[in-house]
Amino acid sequence: MEEGSFGLGVIDESRSAETVLSDSVVITQLDKIVAWGRKYSFFLYPFVTACCGMEFMSVAGPRYDIDRFGAALPRFSPRQADLLMVVGTISHKQAPILVKVYNQMTEPKWVFAFGSCVVSGGMYNNYATVQGIDSLIPVDVYVPGCPPRPEIVLDGLIKLQEKVETNPNTMMVKGIATVGEADDRKIT
Repeated sequence: MEEGSFGLGVIDESRSAETVLSDSVVITQLDKIVAWGRKYSFFLYPFVTACCGMEFMSVAGPRYDIDRFGAALPRFSPRQADLLMVVGTISHKQAPILVKVYNQMTEPKWVFAFGSCVVSGGMYNNYATVQGIDSLIPVDVYVPGCPPRPEIVLDGLIKLQEKVETNPNTMMVKGIATVGEADDRKIT
């Protein structure tokens, strides 16, 4: 090929598209763009039941500001949310309500377990308290503590962002959760 010519129609294997286009065009894959967008645009639904709610309010306040992580405005309709933040103790009476909220959420959806009572039942080892919500719905991030510090909650949110961006399985449909082994009713 002559020097100074554009070489239209000639394929030169030594030059890749990235080197030819250099700084003028960004080349990526569609799923990476979608994952990046989902990473910074969580629409959270707060399912707050107990004392961890005060700590959740402090995380949403101006000092810690979860808006920096794309989870600023809570949605109070599960049909408009994709991140379920379960905060506080869950009793067996509340379990069907929690599962119904989870089933009404949009796909893909993520679950954030906030506090020791949600993660493992906490100090309530009795018949009335669910011993970890992972027996009801799939959980993506566990944040233990009674109550967990805001810094730990932000760290959990960062871990969820990394999971959403890097794990292609987070894009898959999780489907409908049943109420659990102790209750044979189906939520419709």
